[in-house]
Amino acid sequence: MTSAYTLDNKKAPISDTGSESPSATPFAYGSGHGDPEKASNPGLIYDISYEDYLYYLCSLKYSSSQMATLSKGNFSCPADTVLQPGDLNYPSFAVLFDGNSHNNSATYKRTVTNVGYATTAYVAQVHEPEGVSIIVEPKVLKFRRAGQKLSYKVSFVDSGEKSSSSDPSFGSLVWVSSRYSVKSPIAATWQ
Repeated sequence: MTSAYTLDNKKAPISDTGSESPSATPFAYGSGHGDPEKASNPGLIYDISYEDYLYYLCSLKYSSSQMATLSKGNFSCPADTVLQPGDLNYPSFAVLFDGNSHNNSATYKRTVTNVGYATTAYVAQVHEPEGVSIIVEPKVLKFRRAGQKLSYKVSFVDSGEKSSSSDPSFGSLVWVSSRYSVKSPIAATWQ
């Protein structure tokens, strides 16, 4: 996902023949075309465990009996922790804003693992979706060793400057180093 590309072999945006629009959106092509060479050496990865998925299901308010079935009875949702679906340690971001509200915001946390050069720094480059302001903290991730994990937060704020609040808007967060470019797609929708 983080090393996929969204241009076709003519360097034009991926098209969607089943749509009236000349260009496809991430809802049609996902992260884009997979690049096996880049995927074998991505620089950063988003580790995710079985337990992470269970916490995700807790954030969706699965019942105790549903959780017991899925976890084979040895897991219960924490009562003292605020969980939100957007915190699943996944490379992409999906933000749902209330179309009737003027104070829309969401903050999600991610953790990346350095699988590239031992000592390297990644700088956040943000391509904001229309109508959304984005703040990344920290803006630079400095790794000292391979296998090191670092976390960051991304805040999404409805800027109120969207031309049509019914259409989704797309952007990306790209962590860039001297050798790698690690892309996370962003989709914002208003409901």
